[in-house]
This record gives sequence, structure tokens and C-alpha cells, in this order.
Amino acid sequence: MALSPTSRCSVCSTTINKDAKLFRCAGCSVLHYCSRDHQVVHWNEHKRACNAIRKARQSLDKEEQKLRAHPGDFMTPPNLFEECVGHFWGIFETRNYMRSRYALVEALLEIKNYAAVEAAQDHIRDILRLCRSDNMGTRDLLPALCLRLGRDQECYDFCKWYATTGSECKYDWGNMDLGFLDVKDADVFESLPNGFLSRYGNLSLTVAVTLLKIRLLLDLRALQNSMILRRKVAPEILDIVRSQLVTTLILGNSKIMNSADQRPAVRDLEKQVQMLYSRVGAHNKQFWPALLNPRKHLGAQPHAYSAGSLEEMQMVLNHSYDSWKETPGAIEVIRTRSFLKRQE
Repeated sequence: MALSPTSRCSVCSTTINKDAKLFRCAGCSVLHYCSRDHQVVHWNEHKRACNAIRKARQSLDKEEQKLRAHPGDFMTPPNLFEECVGHFWGIFETRNYMRSRYALVEALLEIKNYAAVEAAQDHIRDILRLCRSDNMGTRDLLPALCLRLGRDQECYDFCKWYATTGSECKYDWGNMDLGFLDVKDADVFESLPNGFLSRYGNLSLTVAVTLLKIRLLLDLRALQNSMILRRKVAPEILDIVRSQLVTTLILGNSKIMNSADQRPAVRDLEKQVQMLYSRVGAHNKQFWPALLNPRKHLGAQPHAYSAGSLEEMQMVLNHSYDSWKETPGAIEVIRTRSFLKRQE
């Protein structure tokens, strides 16, 4: 359902074991190989992304060194990384550094594996730490990366903070004493906070929560269907089967795993998914059709957008499409809902 954290050779998929050791590509640091021969075989396919990552890292290192060496003046304080955390963008000298860091994120995401996505997520979290007001809009990308990594709880906590505290007009983004992204272990089954259903909500976050709820729904349906085996296999075998059907978010919930009837929870999630589906469609009517037929929009790089626009749809689609594609059955849920809507 999400990318595997297990390192594999990019050519033969060999994993680390007693007979095989993997080494990282020295250029990108996110692909692995079991031998020099396999690295050579893969080079023509990999070199464009590898060179892009290497150049982006070099540019970032250069910008960071400049900032750390800056003595300070009437516009730029010294010790920026220690004294100005939280409001980097407000200091003009930091902007090339911030842009370079996001350019590295974009280069990393050209590689579709766990190590690359995890590195990109780590950079975005630190960009947000350095600049809470997020002038570059990096928060739009992070929830989808959490989902790709199988960190569904992190995704929900992140989205809920922005839908609640982060949407309050009185929240002071310049006050470093206030809590920031401090929602932890929120109930992913809870009724939807108003922030997810508001006409002024963030499309990227609402799309991410929709996918998260669909994941929960698919897991619970699988658990319910597994109960037909109850009279055919031993209980300990059934427990093993059921544990393989769900994500860690469900597996860690003993109440759900011990329940023989998931139908009430399934019905509640179906209602939530329908509400989110409708909210996304109301926010940008082009998004769901594009998710079902994305080809001409993937790779688009709009420089600006307005709510409900083609450009907004393209931005959110490109940020989130891999997370949908990597979740078996999720796009089919949207396809079915879109079909039913056309029949109304």
C-alpha cells in the first residue's frame, strides 16, 4: 500500500542478506546496487535524475555556507540558523537558500523509492521549521509524502493541525512560543473537523485526508470480508491472515482487530469519504476527472494559481498522484463515486 522501506538493488531487487551487501549511488545517495556491474547497466536510465540531485545538493551546500558565513548587517542578523528559526523567509538573504532546498526536494522526487521520498519529506519538515508561515507552499506536498511512506498517522496529525489551529485567524505565525504542528495521535476515525469541509479549506490537505479515509475504508472492508474464513480455518491462522490485510494504523488498534463486525465503521467511513469527495469537487471541479485521466496534466509546472483553477488542479494532482497510484483500489473508489454521481 505504501513504498517499501527495504533497500533493494535498482536492477535485480536483491535485498541485504548474509550473501549480499548493497551500496548507495554516490551521486544521489538514494538508490542502491548489489554490484558495480548493475550500477553501470542502470546508469543511462538513472543519470539524469542522479545529476539533478547532485547539482541541487551542491547548490544547497553553497547557499548554506554563504548564510552561515554571513557576519550580519542592519538587514540580516548573524547566526541565522540559530537565531531566526521560524521566520526565515522574512529575511531576504535566506530566500536563495530556501529555494535551493525546495529544488532538491523536487529533484529527489524524480526517484520513486522510499529513501528518496523520505529524504524529501525530511527537507520539507525542516523548511517548515525554519519558516512557519510557509511562503513557498511546501505544506501542500508533505501529506502525500507521508502517505507514500506509510505514515498515515503523521499525515492526519499534520492535516488536522492546519485544519484547526492553523486556520484560526488569530493564530500569530510570528510568535515562536505558540504550538506549531503539535497535534499528535489524533483519532483518524473521528468525525471530520470543519476545516476539512470549509469552502476556504486547502485543496491539497483535503485530497490527502480523502485518500487516508479511503485507505481506512479499504482496510475495514478487507477485514469484514475475511470473516467468511472464520469457520474454515483455525483462529490463529485467521489472525495471521487479517494482520496481512491492513496497514499498521489498523493493526495497532486492538478494538478494530478484535471486532467481528466492521459494518458500522465501514458505513461511517463511507459517509466521510462521500463528504470529502463532494468538498473536493466543489473546491475544484477539475480534480477528480484529472485523477482518473491524468496523462496530459502530469509534469505540468504552474507558476501561479487561483482557487478552482486548472493550475491549482495541476499542482495538487502532481503533488498527490503517486500516493493515489501506490494505494491499490483507491482510484477505483473515486471512479465508482464519479460514475454514481453522473447517474444522479
